[in-house]
Amino acid sequence: MNLAYRDVRHSLFRFVLTCLGLSLLMAVVLAMMGIYNGAVIDALTIARAPKVDIWVVEADTNGPFAESSRVPGATREAVARLHGVAEAGSVTYQNADGVYNGMSRRLYIIGYEPSRLGGPQDLVAGRPITRTHFELIADMRTGLALGDRVRLGRNYFNVVGLVRNHVNSGGDPAVYISLLDAQTLQFEIDPAAVRVKRAKGEVSENQDSVNAVIARLQPDADPEQVTETVRRWKHLSGLTQAQEETFLTRSVVDRQRRQLGLFMAILMVVSAVVIALIIYMMTMEKLKQIATLKLIGAPDRTIIGLIVQQALALGATGWFFGLGMLYLIKDFFPRRVVLDAQDALLLAGIIGVVCLAASGLGIRAALKADPATALGG
Repeated sequence: MNLAYRDVRHSLFRFVLTCLGLSLLMAVVLAMMGIYNGAVIDALTIARAPKVDIWVVEADTNGPFAESSRVPGATREAVARLHGVAEAGSVTYQNADGVYNGMSRRLYIIGYEPSRLGGPQDLVAGRPITRTHFELIADMRTGLALGDRVRLGRNYFNVVGLVRNHVNSGGDPAVYISLLDAQTLQFEIDPAAVRVKRAKGEVSENQDSVNAVIARLQPDADPEQVTETVRRWKHLSGLTQAQEETFLTRSVVDRQRRQLGLFMAILMVVSAVVIALIIYMMTMEKLKQIATLKLIGAPDRTIIGLIVQQALALGATGWFFGLGMLYLIKDFFPRRVVLDAQDALLLAGIIGVVCLAASGLGIRAALKADPATALGG
């Protein structure tokens, strides 16, 4: 006879309610793990979108994502002539408000040369940008559709293509426009301010600058050697794709990772305390029955098995329904939630350890129960 199963059947409604509460707690823990994974993937998606091998940025900087970088537009021609470089392109990155359907939304603007590297390679609808002005490729999270018109700055852009899951580390959906349009948007000055500057004789800032130059290498080229050549130019810095991704995750996502990790640790401690209290209360309610078992000669391992099995049943049920609940609602989160099987299994193992540790309080109370209390009134 399985005593844990019999005891659960005897108080099934309370057990189900308890499991529901633990499921909500487990869903929050799983959601935090998924949000962290999603933040890392989102941050790397923009850097990986052009499928390049090296990044050329301003000297003594770690790239356009970790810190500000500005290089002359003519740098692309110089990089394209390097030994081992197959093709090169210029890109800009900036945040701006886009207005469509009478609403304003924060967008991550990526400018690139339509005939060169820098644009997305994974369109899900529409076509690439073919004109130098007023065409736009948007991420589907913007809510835009093909043919929509978006106002950026003082100009209107037509949506000609769509991509999926192209957002920056802050969760802003990305849109791609031509490099010329992006430079105009980045250096755009109000006409009244332009007239004032001209009256003062001030020279307008050169708009022919970009945030980075990206390059794709020939199959036999060594990225380290090419970036070392770029560093010898003194006024530029060269980074491989792997280095750029490392700087991005360490500088941009690191604080979010530590914060979510702290929340997950706190929640796991809370889960352990909740499970320990639940098991303890369930044990205290049946101390007379446990005393009766001891009186008729039941070994301690039978009583320990009763408590441990119930604790593991609580944890397993909470994990299972928490995982199912998260999969049902994860698409409604404002940030991308990515939960793979490895993370889910890791959490299952942690919950198992927590349940075993939490059952110790109930086991201690059960083993101290006096068999003589079974004969009381």
